[in-house]
Amino acid sequence: MKNLPILIIILLIVSCSKKVNMGNELSTFLTRQHDLYNFNGNVLIAENGKVVYRNSLGYANYYSKQKLNDSTIFELASITKQFTAMGILILIEKGRLNLSDSLRSFFPQLPYSGISIKHLLTHTSGLPDYMDIMAKKWDHSKIAYNNDMISLLASENLPKHFHPGEKWEYSNTGYALLASIIEKVSGKSYKEFMAESVFKPLKLHNTFVYTRRASTESLPNYAYGFVFIDSLKQYILPDSVPELDYVYYLDGLQGDGCVNSTTGDLLKWTVALTKGKIVKDELRMKMISPHALADTVKKVSYGFGIMLGKDVNGDYMAHSGGWAGYSTYMIHYPDYNRTIIVLSNNMSASTQIANSLSHIIFGQELIMPYEHTNINLDTTALDKFTGTYKINGTNYKFIREKTKLYRVSPGSQVEFLTESETKIFLKDKFDLQYEFIKEPDGGTKYYRIVYGVKEEMVKVDG
Repeated sequence: MKNLPILIIILLIVSCSKKVNMGNELSTFLTRQHDLYNFNGNVLIAENGKVVYRNSLGYANYYSKQKLNDSTIFELASITKQFTAMGILILIEKGRLNLSDSLRSFFPQLPYSGISIKHLLTHTSGLPDYMDIMAKKWDHSKIAYNNDMISLLASENLPKHFHPGEKWEYSNTGYALLASIIEKVSGKSYKEFMAESVFKPLKLHNTFVYTRRASTESLPNYAYGFVFIDSLKQYILPDSVPELDYVYYLDGLQGDGCVNSTTGDLLKWTVALTKGKIVKDELRMKMISPHALADTVKKVSYGFGIMLGKDVNGDYMAHSGGWAGYSTYMIHYPDYNRTIIVLSNNMSASTQIANSLSHIIFGQELIMPYEHTNINLDTTALDKFTGTYKINGTNYKFIREKTKLYRVSPGSQVEFLTESETKIFLKDKFDLQYEFIKEPDGGTKYYRIVYGVKEEMVKVDG
């Protein structure tokens, strides 16, 4: 018993040492991603609702060179969908809505029968994508709003992709319509309702419904979304890129995107989703429970605005977001109460980076980023990389054209460079490698390495 205090001190020292080492490993990984692969964004990692690591790397504005900080506000893109889903659940709890309510009871002008609010929440409505319609039919010099989208859907009378409830298909249209339903039922704008009913009660002081181009106001400490232009060799705002003009004419659409927030507020939000009281537990649990199978290979399901699956670290709930200039991802492991949030304003690979960070905090193998050196191999050596390989149900085919090696897929051909006779890496600024390791028995094992995470492949032909 006399030795108990000493044992406690030793355990504390060991625990602190592990945390320091993990923090160093996280910082090393992110710094190298920033230096080698241009990662620009904010990262937060939490355990039991408490921040254990956070970092900001790069610029909030490439033009002014304003740096990011831990309170910088980012466009969340499709992470917005879970906020919209919560808005619907709040109205259901108040007795203003039901999951079984028909879309046409709110918008009788739409030619889509048999679609319920639950179909909209779970991406099982079969509705056509409004982005495709707006790209072809809308005046790109004008900003469109939800009512414009609904009018266009009504006038174009495009068929559903499938019968409601028949299968899962990601639908921005469904979530934009949910935002419009919130407005119809509450009598308030989507922005007002979300602020009063979701953001304020949860003390999300830096979370807003905001569309920069359609708004007359600006947000302080805001992360402007930038894209890299190869011909200019620099990052610019997407507003002046012709093929990205949707950032202007779709800027008024809300519900599927347009919530802006910080890593700190998103942590508060995750706590509310997992054990909060914003709605009764029965409704909250419906939101984070599986309702539709989204990926049959990886066994990923969809709740209400939430992806639910299992990886090497356990069960998770997650969602990504992508828009010109932004890439966002948040993942929560409920069994361990660990949360990882990655927000990027230069379209960095947030999902892959979060996956790598999870490997660090769970003690899984991770290959740190490093500077690759290209060597020239003869055609015989290059041919050893060719063939078709399968991982997670997807085939990857490598071909050789003269002295160059390419990975080809429908509509895509990307060049890989050789680092050695057993390893190749993507020529572009993306941390992707393939490694072929000779076994003692003469066989070969094939691996894909995505942002340091090593995954075994199977060669299927070639």
